[in-house]
Amino acid sequence: MHRNRGSFGRNCTETMSCRWGTELWDQFDNLEKHTHWGIEFVERYTKFVKERSEIEISYAKQIRNLSKKYQPKKNSREEDEYKYTSCRAFLMTLNELNDYAGQHEVIAENLTTHIICELTRYIQELKAERKSHFHDGRRAQQHIENSWKQLESSKRRFERDCKEADRAQQYFDKIDADINVTKADVEKRCSLKARQQAQLKHQVAEDSKNEYLTYLQKFNKEQNEHYYSLIPHIFQKIQEMEEKRIEKVGESMKTYAEVNRKVLPIVSKCLDGMTNAAASIEPTMDTKQVVESFKSGFEPPGDVEVEDYSLSMRRTVSESSYLNSRGEGKPSRSNSRGKLWPFKRNKLSLKLGSGPEDCSHLPPEQRRKKLQAKINDINKELQKEVDQRDALTKMKDVYVKNPHMGDPNSVDPRLEEIGQNIDKLELDSRKYEAWLLEVETRLAEKSDPHRRQSGLYDSNATTPVNNNCAPVNRESPDGSYTEDHSTEHHLKSRSTDFDDDFDDEDPLPTIGTCKSLYPFEGQNEGTISMAEGELLYVIEEDKGDGWTRVRRNEDEEGYVPTSYIKVFFDTNAKDS
Repeated sequence: MHRNRGSFGRNCTETMSCRWGTELWDQFDNLEKHTHWGIEFVERYTKFVKERSEIEISYAKQIRNLSKKYQPKKNSREEDEYKYTSCRAFLMTLNELNDYAGQHEVIAENLTTHIICELTRYIQELKAERKSHFHDGRRAQQHIENSWKQLESSKRRFERDCKEADRAQQYFDKIDADINVTKADVEKRCSLKARQQAQLKHQVAEDSKNEYLTYLQKFNKEQNEHYYSLIPHIFQKIQEMEEKRIEKVGESMKTYAEVNRKVLPIVSKCLDGMTNAAASIEPTMDTKQVVESFKSGFEPPGDVEVEDYSLSMRRTVSESSYLNSRGEGKPSRSNSRGKLWPFKRNKLSLKLGSGPEDCSHLPPEQRRKKLQAKINDINKELQKEVDQRDALTKMKDVYVKNPHMGDPNSVDPRLEEIGQNIDKLELDSRKYEAWLLEVETRLAEKSDPHRRQSGLYDSNATTPVNNNCAPVNRESPDGSYTEDHSTEHHLKSRSTDFDDDFDDEDPLPTIGTCKSLYPFEGQNEGTISMAEGELLYVIEEDKGDGWTRVRRNEDEEGYVPTSYIKVFFDTNAKDS
């Protein structure tokens, strides 16, 4: 029987259809604790939904009070304000916000009706059902325990009677074998009485044995029925009750989501109404309304007449001078404001960070940091798009292998859109990397003595160019940085020191290979052009200046930007 039960346990584990009556036949107390915890969990979830409903009611109340607070008051100046389109749009927004609050009240009402009340009623039923099942289990447990006590009592009685029968038999044997007794008649009477006593005890022991065997057979039958019929039946009902409880919790959670989802269309309409209200604002009409509200219709005052104080010691105030005295100082403020405005405008434009896309208005180091930050942002966005593409590709493969899960073609539009985004981001990344390379090249020429020296000499002359005659940087009058494009001549006509290095030294061995990620024209001296995806040999790694020395064949080698290639170092590579 134990072997069969173990086999059933293995089959249960494999089929995931275990029965508590056979697997947990000896875990009555643990099942009682577990089902009690399950009821507490349902009560806790009900409390959570109730608190969420209270939050929704409180939130809706606050939103309604807020909308009511900013509604225009009757017979007040605020009513005149709503002749402007912006104020009317604000009023429409308040009305939509009031409807938006109503949807949160709907959420609270549905949560109360479909979840809180339903779970509260179900918890009471669940408690009653659980109490009934475990009452039956305890009664069956008590019955088998009583049967066991009867068996133990009969066994002890049988043991006691056997011992008494043995003592009576020993006493009879002792009297019957005693040869020291002189009186024959007394001996006969004692021997007869001891024999009768021994026979009686043996009969009692035999009866006790039969009673014990009867109780033993009865207990084994009841025990078998208890563990293979009653307990499995009771535990099966408890298991069904528990599964129903779990299913009820799942349905409540699904209802919780559906209650929130049902209000989304109306909430979306409220938000669309707010958007339409904002779109209805017309600045020109509002400014025209200002003209219509405050236009006086008077003509501007004329020129101020001359007042000759030399004619009279007493000043005579004319009407025009009186008007001027009321407006005294205004022209000067207007003029001063006009003079200060260009300064403020330039300051504002600098504060907002306006400027060309390549950040050429910034100093070189600031420009490099700005471009690098932009490249990092583009790479992050690019990585997100690549991850989305990989995920959708895997999803499409799953759909191809399992058509019942979805249509593979439904993923193609999104994949195409992501592919376009990736192409655009890669194009932007190349553009910013080219600008960054330009800045880093100029910075490297200033910091690297070898390159700075090669930049000071013209390719067709042997005398150094006076660097003071053509300054590299200039500052505009307002303090912003402006690059001098005359330095492009030095950048394009780089020294032939690179060629001297190639001619004076023996051919360097290859230390690996590289694959170009982007095309590079290589117009400057000492550089080499390459196409996208081209494979080249690496003969000198990057020394920290952003350049790697590569070789295409025996006659073509030069420097390429390290950021434009992907290097594969090989210590065992031989010279090609």
